[in-house]
Amino acid sequence: MISAVSASQAHAQEQAGEEESDIYWEYSGSASLDLRVFPDSALHSGQRDQHLNPSIVFEPEFLVEWNDGDDRIDFKPFLRLDAQDDERRHGDIRELKYQHIGDSWDLKVGADKVFWGVTESRHLVDIINQTDGVEDVDGEDKLGQPMVNLGIQNSWGDINLFAMPYFRERTFPGRKGRLRSALPVDTDNAEYESDLEEFHPDFALRYSTVLGDWDLGLAHFYGTSREPRFVVKPDGNGQPRLIPFYDIINQSSIDVQATFDEWLWKGEGIYRRGQGDDFIAFSGGVEYTFFGIIGDAGDLGLLAEYHYDGRDQDEAPGAVLDDDIFVGARITLNDVEDTDFLAGVIVDRLSHARSFSIEADRRLNDRWTIEAELRITDGLTEKELQYDVRRDDHLQVRLSYYF
Repeated sequence: MISAVSASQAHAQEQAGEEESDIYWEYSGSASLDLRVFPDSALHSGQRDQHLNPSIVFEPEFLVEWNDGDDRIDFKPFLRLDAQDDERRHGDIRELKYQHIGDSWDLKVGADKVFWGVTESRHLVDIINQTDGVEDVDGEDKLGQPMVNLGIQNSWGDINLFAMPYFRERTFPGRKGRLRSALPVDTDNAEYESDLEEFHPDFALRYSTVLGDWDLGLAHFYGTSREPRFVVKPDGNGQPRLIPFYDIINQSSIDVQATFDEWLWKGEGIYRRGQGDDFIAFSGGVEYTFFGIIGDAGDLGLLAEYHYDGRDQDEAPGAVLDDDIFVGARITLNDVEDTDFLAGVIVDRLSHARSFSIEADRRLNDRWTIEAELRITDGLTEKELQYDVRRDDHLQVRLSYYF
């Protein structure tokens, strides 16, 4: 997903006694106005039938460093105020961590965000952080995950060990919100396989290295699945609702990326146990870039990926991309305004259902950026997981101020 680039950051440092103190601090962040436009009326009972959905987002960032940068504390809270959906009106601590950097190791303690993955249209191996499902349908937004992370760096590769003492439940749109399932999700009554529920400890190990033109990552995760299954149960009024159920799983994964001149080859694969029959899933593809063919310095990248998922859809959480093809194009103008475009379509090989997306962002000046995102579905059948949001095609525009 295309991310807006900060035009500038506000830096502050103690002026008095600067020669006597090595403490450095910085405050920056952004405030954004979001607007979602839905051309079609709401489909489900209880949804607010509004075509315009405005919201405001605050994302400040705080940094304190000392000991020549070997010790630091990062704090990145998040707050959204939404006009329509109570569940989307929420806050989170994306990051609040202490980090110490040693000679060939580093230690992080606190809430953090960790990304694994190489493919464009799906991140199978990205399992450390929980998805913030009220933010967007692409799964790119993540909640902060409490953890202890020990990283060890060697000439033969890097090892990262993770211990996670607390589980974050996935967020979902509320009854009044758009982009939700026909039956609302009751996030207040989630169920767990473990008697420890959200306090079941999770562990992960990852090894990464560079072998010539190849970047390789191997990982294993044990703990509470970030993907819930759903159980239909009546509420106090006898109305059906979806209850999230979180299983204990083991998941092994591999991700690989190779760069050969204009060619970029990517692949991710997982093997999971604990949700019905064991299954494998993989995503892989290629990106070819034409450098400098647009204007003076603009690049054009062509992308193609295939997604397979062998899970039993009745026993494991549903997978949208189980036999699908993604094709797309990326335009990077490499101009002063950092203008980027990404357009693509995902096609189901069996039903031929299609999901289109167009993303663009541009810096307006040193402090303002604008982003736009268009999502459209077509040809959805009742077997598709996206069938419940078939009338939720939308355009989202974000205007951000950076300080």
